[in-house]
Amino acid sequence: MSFSRRELLKASLSLGLGAVALPAVSRTSFQPGPGPQTLQREPTMTVNVVRYEHQARIHWGVIREDRVTPVPGEYPTTGDFIRAHSVTSLQGLGGDSLDRASLRLLSPVTGNQQFVCQGANYRQHMIESGMNPDVKTFNMIFTKASSCIVPADSDVVRPRVVQFLDYEIELGLVLRKAIRGPVQVTDANLHEYVAGVVIVNDYSARDVQIPQMQFYKGKSFRTFGPVGPHLTLLDAGSIGQLRQLQLRLSVNGEVRQQDSTANLVYGPAETLTELSGVQDLEPGDLLATGTPAGCALSIPSPAKQKIGALLPEKKKWEIFMKVQAGRSQYLKPGDVVEASIRSADGRVDLGLQRNRIVAGA
Repeated sequence: MSFSRRELLKASLSLGLGAVALPAVSRTSFQPGPGPQTLQREPTMTVNVVRYEHQARIHWGVIREDRVTPVPGEYPTTGDFIRAHSVTSLQGLGGDSLDRASLRLLSPVTGNQQFVCQGANYRQHMIESGMNPDVKTFNMIFTKASSCIVPADSDVVRPRVVQFLDYEIELGLVLRKAIRGPVQVTDANLHEYVAGVVIVNDYSARDVQIPQMQFYKGKSFRTFGPVGPHLTLLDAGSIGQLRQLQLRLSVNGEVRQQDSTANLVYGPAETLTELSGVQDLEPGDLLATGTPAGCALSIPSPAKQKIGALLPEKKKWEIFMKVQAGRSQYLKPGDVVEASIRSADGRVDLGLQRNRIVAGA
């Protein structure tokens, strides 16, 4: 499969209040691959690894049920670990194991790595945002500060200045090798570029992100990027599972988001091809691939967006804030958010994230 290179975004999308005009570019939608029965016949190998603290030292280990087998050696960064190990080398790892419950799990993506994100990348999420996925001509790219990365079970702090805290479950891709120039990534060679996958929750302060048109600022508060609990490493045979992973997010036990990666508009290979023409990427860098429908954010209809564009700025944002204030779905201190990603057959399971929302001091 080949894709046309396109110019990276020159403006941000103001969700809910109309899109900034962008130059037309050619695109090819992410096409779901073979059905589950075909994929089940392919030989696959995956390994779940964790980064953890034990006896005041940080280690990496392989998860086998409720036990963790330590990986010999020291690997300060995710990139260091990825460079040194593969699914094959870790499959046969032996030695003494530790009780997982006795360990403090850390984020498997370290703070030195880049945190790149895609926005509005699931079909139904685009539709609820007033966009047509069949005519979308750009891939929305933005970044989060790596300082927002925290372990999967961390408390998420809602700063005092934030009223509308939202959730966004996302599949995160962890890169295998450096990209320092334009490359053509396809489904056939995707395994050469993607080492594995993680759960990411892209927590977002909508009252900062939308009125200020600041994706980076609204999504980068400390604790707004839980990653893990573990990193699921993939090989060439299992990389096709990226087409059929099931995402599920609940708040206080109520399911809010549920979708399949089969509904991505821009797939991993296409996006990495595009990004390679813009920036350098390193082993261990993180790409969050977008969130499904069901966020707390309320998006006006296209007709209301056009009317809003004619209003004075102050009045437009007053209306926005009033509408969002009526949304009970926004997160409050005491809420518990759970996120999981797995394949339907259970062969790929990224674990469970569980975050409690707490008020900022």
